[in-house]
Parts: sequence; structure tokens; C-alpha cells
Amino acid sequence: MVRRFVICFCLLALLPACLSGQTIKKKKSSAAAHRSSAAKSPKERARLHRMHRAFVASADLKPMAQQLLENRTSAAYAGVEEYAHRHRTDDAGPLAWFVLAYAHFLDKDYPAVRKSLEHSTSLEPLMGDYITWLRAGTAQGEANQQEIQTILDGFETRYSDSLHLHDATLMYANSLVASGKSGEAITYLEKHRTPLAPDTELALAGAYQTEGLKDKAREVLRRIYFEMPTSEQAGQAFFTLQTLGENPPAGTYDQRHARAELLFKARKFQDAANELGQLIEQTPPDKMAAMQVELASALYRARHRDDAQRLFDASLANPNTPVDSKAQTLYFMAEIARDKDDRGKHAEYLSQLRTLAPDSSWMGEALLSAGNMYMLKNDYETAVKFYSEIYQRQQNGRFSPYAHWKAAWLTYRMGKRDEAKKLFEEQLALYPSSNEVPAAIYWRGRMAEEDGDKPVARAYYQKLSDNYRYYYYANLGRDRLAKIGIDEIGDPAVLYRLPTPNSLPHGWEAPEDNVRVQKAHLLENAAMFDFAVKELQAAAPGNAPWLANELAQLYGEQGSYIRAIESLKRAVPGYFSAEISQIPRPVWEGLFPRPYWDDLKRGATQNRLDPHLVASLIRQESEFNPQAISRANAMGLMQLLPGVGKGMAKELKIHHFSTDALLTPTTNLQLGTRYFKHMVDHYDGQVEYALAAYNAGTDRVDDWRKNGNFKSVEEFVESIPFTETREYVQAIMRNAVLYKLLYPRG
Repeated sequence: MVRRFVICFCLLALLPACLSGQTIKKKKSSAAAHRSSAAKSPKERARLHRMHRAFVASADLKPMAQQLLENRTSAAYAGVEEYAHRHRTDDAGPLAWFVLAYAHFLDKDYPAVRKSLEHSTSLEPLMGDYITWLRAGTAQGEANQQEIQTILDGFETRYSDSLHLHDATLMYANSLVASGKSGEAITYLEKHRTPLAPDTELALAGAYQTEGLKDKAREVLRRIYFEMPTSEQAGQAFFTLQTLGENPPAGTYDQRHARAELLFKARKFQDAANELGQLIEQTPPDKMAAMQVELASALYRARHRDDAQRLFDASLANPNTPVDSKAQTLYFMAEIARDKDDRGKHAEYLSQLRTLAPDSSWMGEALLSAGNMYMLKNDYETAVKFYSEIYQRQQNGRFSPYAHWKAAWLTYRMGKRDEAKKLFEEQLALYPSSNEVPAAIYWRGRMAEEDGDKPVARAYYQKLSDNYRYYYYANLGRDRLAKIGIDEIGDPAVLYRLPTPNSLPHGWEAPEDNVRVQKAHLLENAAMFDFAVKELQAAAPGNAPWLANELAQLYGEQGSYIRAIESLKRAVPGYFSAEISQIPRPVWEGLFPRPYWDDLKRGATQNRLDPHLVASLIRQESEFNPQAISRANAMGLMQLLPGVGKGMAKELKIHHFSTDALLTPTTNLQLGTRYFKHMVDHYDGQVEYALAAYNAGTDRVDDWRKNGNFKSVEEFVESIPFTETREYVQAIMRNAVLYKLLYPRG
């Protein structure tokens, strides 16, 4: 069955005319503003009005304040002070003085802080908690304990919702201790132990110790050490307990075991192994077998494979080992055999696991690992058997959608067309919401196209465009659709089972009647971005769209593009399914920023590269953090290894080059675009191969191509055996399309 299909030309051509997008209104309608403020008291409305007035008056303070707080030079101080004098008749002046006070505070010039704060007192109705906190911090810097207590007395009553409440609590308590009033400090801190915080607990332990109540101090310190082992204060608690005669800290078996579990969950495997290794001597006989497996697992994760294997061997030989622990052991023993490329042992352990715990999560993980192992060895027949076993055992298991797709794809790669068609359609029917659906739709469409069934092919490609607007495969599908022409379209029943795209969030406007929002705007003008961020985060629970957008703009002003992108991703997780016009333009620009654009474009042009592709690569590599350094020591925007940087600098005849220059955007872009050009040339202009090599290395890519016999570059991309590299290439190609749409004029 076919139906006529007419498609808007801009769908295929993606004309810039479709890109105008929405704008975010800076002000609510007068009716909305009236409704939102109607519930406020006259005093609250007056405060909000004055905050907004101060925000407008100080709009031009931000660049000077930012320069001062970042550099704190004499010229910067003079500039902000001149601004303060110039605005002495409005609230911008006191705000500038507050900026000066904070800058002097950072410089520990406490007399200057006091002098500047004298000119900020008129701001107290707007941000009195900040002024009070800074006064107390100044007194603390001068070790004036009595003044600290005078300033902070009643702080929590006057500013019960202040972000500085926790800091003020600690400052006040520590001041009491320093004044010889540790008893008062204990009473005060005991009232402020909820919510539990390690720094509050440490202060309380210190107060108990000063008061001579060492048993009480030990009790609190043990709580930090055992219940909050990943906190900075846990180390301090450990050393303090040593001074109090406890080495190691005295805890029950259950406390120590719980600590080890918390460390393991935090991926601090060596620390977990250390704790478990000491604890095993105290383990009751009925728990010993399970404990040995826990310790062996921690040792394996900490890369002590031989030690882990000895314990696992003992676990297998022990008839008292619980079934789940033995299943865990068999999984890890199979992994060790895989590491050693011992296929015989690997098969033996899997066979034992099938018999012992066929429905356990360890069975699923072992099968997935086995499938991946044989896929990497290009033994597709065997890999498919393991992948198939996963979803045949548990159709809706954790790994089933991915395993089904891998089985379908490898079946296609082996040329088993009829079976592959069935599996592609089955992927859509069984796992319609899985991450692999766009790939299944595209490749089923390609198979229809290869069979000469253009109507069915068009149906699959069109579904990609409708449901997955700017996904990697949707972009490829539109390209195919344009090539085969716009005519009849088929009606495959399986496509009707697919869910429609999720609705997009609304409400991108920040509420004008929220005091925290208005305070955040004032702090933003003062270039106190970290405080502004905290005020915004406290202004609304969750990740409301307006909050994400406000945060993204703040992060962007700080140059923290990675945080801006992540904030918006959380608010609009389905943005790749949206039309450009469905999301406000500033949000798109936050998701796809273009800092350092002039240098980027210059480097791309000189090397005959698409600047949108380079921007997309940088977004994936460093998310525009010029100071980014990876675990492999790749540096800067384009994540260049020092050796690569030196080689490119030599080629470009850059004299006196140092590795630190890779953290300079101009230099990194100059060298990075040159290096990427070499990659592109190496693969005769085929950027997908170049991107894969940029991530995984040319040797691996050349090996994959040599052994792959791929019919198209898209087939190569889907066949990349490293998930990280495959998703990396697809993401960059996908994002480059959006960069071109958002910035068509370059």
C-alpha cells in the first residue's frame, strides 16, 4: 500500500528561513506581571521594584567588576571606584562599592573592606545577608572574635533563607570556640546538625575536644570517617582520631563494611580494597566467603588482577560461597580469561555461570562482554550467538535492546539480508524507545532502497526526519530522501508502533517576582557569578527551563561553556528531535556556542576545513574549555597531545614553542586545525574516517577499514567497535549540521 507524499522544500533544503527561532521575552506582559506580584505584600513589592531598578542602573558595571575581581590591579580598582562616585545618586554606586569591598576582601586588605562597606549600607534592604557575611568575614580575617559574634548574632533569624547561613553558622561556632566558649559552641552546633554536613560535624568534634569531652569528640569523628568517607573532612577526622589515640578508628564490623561499600560505589577501589583487606580478619565465618569475593572485586577494579584471581579461585573452591557471590566470581574469572585471551577458560566459566545463575545480572554482563570480545575479533557469527542469548533469555532485560541491535547489525554485515530485515523491524517492534531505533530505521530504509522499493525507503527516511529531526541518522535519511526524489511513500505497519517525540518544555521566562532571581541579576552585574549561580539554583527546584537558560547565560559570561551546555542539555534532553523554531534562539546558542570564532574560522579557512565541523569537534573534545587537560595529557580546545603540538609548531615554523602554549586558544586552534587537516588528507577528504582517527588513532582506523570491507562510510561508522569512538563520530557529524543551520553565514 502506498500513499502520495508531498514534502515542504525547506524540510529537505533546510533553508535559513526556517531558522528564525523564538526569542525569550525579557519582560512579562503587564497582566502577567500584575498577577504574579499581586500576592506580594507592599514591602515585598517595593523591594522587588528597587532590586530591578538597581539592576537596570548597574547594567554597565559588569565588565569593570569582572576585570577587577579577576585581576585586582590598581587600574581596575580605580575604574570601579570612579564608577561608584559617578553613580553615587543611584543604587549602582553602592553596588560598585560592594564589589570593591569584596575585591579588597580577596586581597585580605581588611581596612579597605571596612571603608568600602561604609558606602554600601544603603543596599542592606536588598542584599543585607551578603553585606553582613562580608563584615563577619572581615572580622574573622582580623581575628576579632567578639566582633564576629556581634555581627552574626541573630543572623539566622534575620536571613533565614540566606545562602550564607551555613557558612555563618560555622563562622559563629568557630568564633565561640576561639573565644573560650566551646560549651556554647557545642549547644549551638547541636541545634544545627540537620541536614548532616561533614564540616559542621568536624567543627562540633573540635568544640567537644576543646571542652575536654574526648569521648564525644571521638564519636563525632567516627561518624565522619565511617559515614562520609569520600568527604575532605574524612581525612581530617582520621588524623584527629590518631591524636586521640585511635589508629585505626574504632568502628564496628558493620560500620567498616558500610564504609568500604561507600568507597566502592564512589569508584575509590583501592581505598575500598584497603578497608576490606583489614576487615577480612574480623569477618565472621558465615560471611567470609562473600567478603572474599567483595575484596577480590575491589582488587580487580583497582587493577590488582593476580591478587584478585587468587581470591576468586578460593571462592570457587569454597562450597560455602553464596550463589550470588559465586556468580559474581564466575563473571570476573571470565573477564580475567578474556584479558589473557584464554578462550577455553572463558567458555568454561560462562558455561558454569549458565548452570549456576542463568537469570542473574552477572550472566547478562558476561554474555555482553563475550559478544563484544568476539565482535572485536571480527568473529561475527560467535558474537551474534552471545548477543542473541541475552535478549532471548530476557526480552526486556537491561542489556537486551543494545544486544538485539548488535545482533541485527552484525547479521547485516554478514550479508544475511532477509534475517537482517527481520531483526531491524524486530528492533522497532520490541524496543521502540531504545537508543538504537534511529539506526534500525535508517538501515531498514537503505535495504528497501537497495531492493528498489523506493516508497518503503521513503517511509523509513521520512519517519527519521519526523521523529528524530537532527539525529545523525535523520540527517543521513534526509540526504537519501533528496537523492531518490519525492514521490510515493510506503506504509510499513511497524512504523506506527514508534512513539511520537516527547513534548518540549515551556516556560523559558524567569519569574520577575522571585527575590532570588532579582538578587542573582544584581550579583551578575557585580560579576559575582558563583554567588549568582547559587541564588538561581536556590530559586527553583529541579531544572526548570528558565532556570537552565539563566544559568547557561551566567556560565557563558564566565567562559564556562561546558557548564552552560550541560545545564541546557538537562532541561531539554530531546533537543535533537526539535525544530529550530520550537526552542528559543538563545537556548540554541547556549547549546551550540561559538567562542573564539575568529581564530577558529581563520584556522579552518587556512586549512580548507569547514569551520562548523571544527566547532562541532571542539564541542565534543573540550566543550570550549581552553584549559582542558585529559587523563592522556591532551590539551586545550582541540585536545592536542604535547608531541602533536610540537610537531605542528615545527611544521608551521613557530619558534620558541612550549607545551603551555597549547592552553592558549589562538595557538591551539592554529595547530589543531593543521593537525586535523592532515587527518582529513590522509583519508582523501572523508571526514568520518578522520574523526574516528582523531579519537582512536590512525592505526586502529586503518585496521578497521582494512578488515571491514565496507560498502559506504556510514557502514564504517556504525561498525566502529569502540562505542566511545562511534558515538563521537556520529555526534560531531550531527552537531555540525546544527552549527550550519544556526549560523548559516559563518
